[in-house]
Amino acid sequence: MYYPLNIDKWKPIIVAVLVLMLLVASGKPALAQEESEARKFTDPSDPGYEDPIAMYDPWEGFNRAMYKFNYGFDKYFFVPVADTYRFILPQVVRTGIANFFDNLYEIGNVFNNLLQGNAEGTVNSTARIVFNTTLGLGGILDPATPMGFTKMEEDFGQTLGVWGAGPGPYLVLPILGPSSVRDGIGTGVDAAVGTVWATFVVDEIYTSASDRDKLYWGMTGLYYISKRAGIPFRYYETGSPFEYEYVRYIYLKYRQIQIEK
Repeated sequence: MYYPLNIDKWKPIIVAVLVLMLLVASGKPALAQEESEARKFTDPSDPGYEDPIAMYDPWEGFNRAMYKFNYGFDKYFFVPVADTYRFILPQVVRTGIANFFDNLYEIGNVFNNLLQGNAEGTVNSTARIVFNTTLGLGGILDPATPMGFTKMEEDFGQTLGVWGAGPGPYLVLPILGPSSVRDGIGTGVDAAVGTVWATFVVDEIYTSASDRDKLYWGMTGLYYISKRAGIPFRYYETGSPFEYEYVRYIYLKYRQIQIEK
């Protein structure tokens, strides 16, 4: 006996199968690309393989010694101070302090965005200072972010990179950690700009020279403690005997990505 096929009944299933087939087909190129990117870091036979060990580090002896010094300073002084800071102050207070310093040194982002010819970044960073200083109670709150003015961090090392300067040799700075010749120069320039700006702000608050000095150095110490308290990295806790090499690789690649973006 012949039973006619009811096409209408099977239409939803046929459509679903076709859509599924299209999704699988379209996902294959993306999956293949992801696998190719992964092989660059895991498969030495891949043409694009990047060896995390073979990085330009002509001052490796000095850098390793400085890395060990930073480990000792961090473990026996900086981390205990940061842990005490976290223990004493509740999260909401620590967030307010971090916001205050982010707003205070937002001037560096304005400075570097301007030098890079980044009009959008310059306007964005300027707006953050204006809104967070006024509506954010001097920067303790961050109303600029929900308003759409998200933080666009730029430093003078990135500015030099945008101007075409290469990183130069890898360099581990005392206390500050991984850097390069270019970024070390950039750190110095950014520190000078931040110092001039912070001194100007302090001078507007106090007229007494002794009070100004106490406030400035107190703010500087609190700034670095706040920054360290927000960084989860601990030396020699990766479990890898090649931690120095991988930290070097990650830092240099990260800086390259920052400059190219």
